[in-house]
Amino acid sequence: MLKVGVFGAGHLGKIHIKVIAASPKLELIGYYDPNLDLAQSSDLLKKHKAFQSPEELIHAVDIVDIVSTPQTHFSIAQKAIEAGKHLFIEKPMAATVAEATEIIQLAEQKGVLGQVGHIERFNPAYIALEPFIENPRFIETHRLAEFNPRGTAVSVVLDLMIHDIDIVLSTVNAPIKNIQASGVTVISKSPDICNARIEFENGCVANLTASRVSLKKVRKSRFFQKNASLVVDYLTQQVEILTIKDLDPESAEDLAVVLSNAEGEKKQVLFENPTIPKTNPIQDELEHLASCIENKSIPRVSLKEGAQALEVAHQIIACMEG
Repeated sequence: MLKVGVFGAGHLGKIHIKVIAASPKLELIGYYDPNLDLAQSSDLLKKHKAFQSPEELIHAVDIVDIVSTPQTHFSIAQKAIEAGKHLFIEKPMAATVAEATEIIQLAEQKGVLGQVGHIERFNPAYIALEPFIENPRFIETHRLAEFNPRGTAVSVVLDLMIHDIDIVLSTVNAPIKNIQASGVTVISKSPDICNARIEFENGCVANLTASRVSLKKVRKSRFFQKNASLVVDYLTQQVEILTIKDLDPESAEDLAVVLSNAEGEKKQVLFENPTIPKTNPIQDELEHLASCIENKSIPRVSLKEGAQALEVAHQIIACMEG
């Protein structure tokens, strides 16, 4: 088993610690957090070793799991890479695009693997839907959250929308042509609501909305493509697939509706709701990195993809501020 050390023992860090400790494929060595009082404030943390310095933990492990604040990602990643350690970095990958680019360059020079924590790529609902996504022409995403002061340390774009930016970039195989965005500040000092429109060179348009001042949680993406409409609910882990094809009088399809267009052509509308297996996406993404290290393969969310999502996020923020 590969040895893992966690940097950051806050809300998400504790989740990582718990998942790694229970994983049959990973060995939790311990964690580091500059707030030493955390170790005494949590029953979970008391069970595991709190290291006194970043360097001590880095040299004791094979994988450095960075779940600290984005402002610290680069310095920890730099130390880990220089020590020849593989990386898991929570999103956003770094505080700036320049830092993300340097992390990629350092990792390539040292020959270490890195993966970025865009967890929705490991959501079992998205994994079930992904094979059906084919050249989408319009994508609509909504990621709404109830207000939580803990999330206001970064922009709503970097905290919430970046998940959907990553999904969109991974499904649209074309360069970006244009970005438009607007935001509204409600409670925080930075926008709490953002809407962005991304136009791609191939004609696809993505409309993304993120809010951290909503009354209920919503995490959905809709993909519209030729003869199909696809919906994924990341929160409930459900998928809806609607496909349209020419009517075949010789066959009867379950859950089908027959429609006629203005020209009198009859179309068959099929509805599917695949059964989604229940999994733990955080465990899956961490164990996936371990498998990639062992097999010397590229992670599902590479450092380059993490940097691309970060770059687009900053472009959206610049549009709001402009």
